[in-house]
Amino acid sequence: MPIVKVSDVDFRYKDIWALRDVSFDVRRGEFLGVIGPNGSGKTTLIRVIDGILAPEKGVVSVSGSAIRGMRRRDIARLIAVVPQDSTMIFSFRALEIVLMGRSPHLGMLRFEGESDREIVRRAMEMTDTSSLADRSMDSLSGGERQRVLIARALAQEPEVVLLDEPTAFLDIKHQVEFFGLMKRLNRERGLTVIAVTHDINLAAAYCDRVMLLKEGRIHTLGVPGEVVTETNIREVYETDVLVDANPLNGLPRITVLSSNPVGSRKPV
Repeated sequence: MPIVKVSDVDFRYKDIWALRDVSFDVRRGEFLGVIGPNGSGKTTLIRVIDGILAPEKGVVSVSGSAIRGMRRRDIARLIAVVPQDSTMIFSFRALEIVLMGRSPHLGMLRFEGESDREIVRRAMEMTDTSSLADRSMDSLSGGERQRVLIARALAQEPEVVLLDEPTAFLDIKHQVEFFGLMKRLNRERGLTVIAVTHDINLAAAYCDRVMLLKEGRIHTLGVPGEVVTETNIREVYETDVLVDANPLNGLPRITVLSSNPVGSRKPV
């Protein structure tokens, strides 16, 4: 049985349909990438899976349980979310942020026990954030903050981690480090990951399968070589591209050829 099952989901904001007839499964331990242009429904899909938004039609299930109607605390035991960036109103220390990940598991008194602190310690070790424990979040670089947010997600002990464009504000070095860390956690811990990203090359390089959305519908879903093709990218992004094989791993690699209309084939 798949760990995530999305069945016939529709969602709209007033009169604007954001998702239409969306159905797919995610296997336990899979790394699924979600790509598509602005307005294609990527972030809406993440929020529907997380139960923040309720679909007008259809069902989302995680580990065999329907998300709709579940308490937020129970959902947080199944799903953790790593956002683009978290603007901290207060100057929390990194350790305090990671400890927040234990909140869904705390009892009535809401105090962390020794076992909770041990889980947090391991989460910070896995993300190489132990040395940042006493640093305030607003003193950290973008890459450091994202690693702390991954540690918080791991401290929740979720079955699924949702990434909502987590590298949007990071430079190339930190983008690669972030996806490399998530891939390692995915492989070593069997963590199921669903990642929304605008970077098609990162999705092709790190994800087991890729979903391409267009206007709220699934245009293509499959392994990177089936999805990241010149035909698919032109149809969905309306941009002229070259897709070839990365010489290091054979995976598809995309190059934007021109900002002119499709068919000009002029390198940027």
